Amino acid sequence: MTLKEQLIDAMKQAMKAHDNLRLSAVRMIRSTIQNREIEQKCELDDQGVREVISTLVKQRRESIRLYQEGNRQDLVEKEEAELVVLIGFLPAQLDAVEISELVARVVTETGATSIKDLGRVMKTLTPMTAGRADGKMVSDIVRQHLS
Repeated sequence: MTLKEQLIDAMKQAMKAHDNLRLSAVRMIRSTIQNREIEQKCELDDQGVREVISTLVKQRRESIRLYQEGNRQDLVEKEEAELVVLIGFLPAQLDAVEISELVARVVTETGATSIKDLGRVMKTLTPMTAGRADGKMVSDIVRQHLS
């Protein structure tokens, strides 16, 4: 079953369960996918859909940070609930230890020795972590290994 089909099923289940938050989040995902398909003038595959969802996850995390700074706990809770729904459609997320192990392996493979090699390491590492880890967290861990 493709990711788009899973989204349609999730929307139907949310409608039946009267789960307005989940329904709203799934509709938002589908709408964003449709907009991206119109922009690119082609249908997105599962990887493209994961990229869209990853972008939405990143937006939610940034919104949560800003709302916390603005002392808007009501909006923080709403964004966190949407974030949980979004993450449910992504592959299992890597934790810091797994990312650190990947970074160590890639640093060894590429022969990176200093922070100047950050770009080369990230170029190799990004496809391995796409949709499975936050890019900023990966970058921070790479910086720690290289410094």
